[in-house]
Amino acid sequence: MPVRLALKIDVDTDRGTRIGVPNMAADCRESGVPACFLFSLGPDQTGRAITRIFRPGFFKKVSRTSVVSMYGVRTLLNGTLLPAPHIGRRNAATLRAVRDAGFEVGIHCNNHYRWQDHVHRMSLDEVRAEFAAARAEFRRIFGCETQTAGAPGWQSNERSRAVYDEAGLLYASDTRNGGPFFPRIDGRVFDTIEIPSTLPTLDELLGRPEYPGDRIVPHYLSLLREDRANVLTVHAEIEGMGRRDLFRELLRACAGRGVQFIRLDDLARDLLADRAAVPVLDQVLAPIDGRSGLVATQAV
Repeated sequence: MPVRLALKIDVDTDRGTRIGVPNMAADCRESGVPACFLFSLGPDQTGRAITRIFRPGFFKKVSRTSVVSMYGVRTLLNGTLLPAPHIGRRNAATLRAVRDAGFEVGIHCNNHYRWQDHVHRMSLDEVRAEFAAARAEFRRIFGCETQTAGAPGWQSNERSRAVYDEAGLLYASDTRNGGPFFPRIDGRVFDTIEIPSTLPTLDELLGRPEYPGDRIVPHYLSLLREDRANVLTVHAEIEGMGRRDLFRELLRACAGRGVQFIRLDDLARDLLADRAAVPVLDQVLAPIDGRSGLVATQAV
């Protein structure tokens, strides 16, 4: 069986939507690679993420990844010194063009900052309202309901899982590491199958002495497994803009290796054809290498 790889493209900001999304769609089309684009659809309040300075490891990550050069000064002021642009209203044509080009589309969030930094303090009604706003904007733009969602910063809990179940999603991709599973939190098993990201993100590798630029693509190839589908999360603001060269190099290297790119929605349907074979596993918050704070993952 060939090595299988699915691409999940998270889109966090207005600038990433305007510039990074068309770039990544063009690169994937040129290589004949399917991908799932997950869009932030509401206000871009990226500037408010400055509160993350209090998280362990945040400064180290910022110094490694050149956040200002990748995201741009304008984006880093959105929602503070500058008004927060509404991503969906400003970029509906760009989003529909991605769908019309044959790519899978879904929800990343309504307000990226609000979900990533505050979802664990929200009540069920507040989480429901936040996701409902994203669903409403998705319907306005695409004329249908979303089949999938992937949480900002891999921040997921029992309330967000309940809201996903209410939305009747085909699948979600909120966690890191491990194979597909049905999440169990505090003894409750949720109905929406979870397909985790299995590979490190580029910003978790950039700037580290053990991963110089010319070793990143070979490192990714070394991590690909044959016994299950691999899932890589990339970002419109990184691989679609400042590090586009690395993304294109990775696509070429995968083609040379004979990697089979697959769609996440197709993978979900294949898995759900035999639900009994999909394990039920505990979902917890835990640290992962190269990222500040805690993320949702399977219990070890």
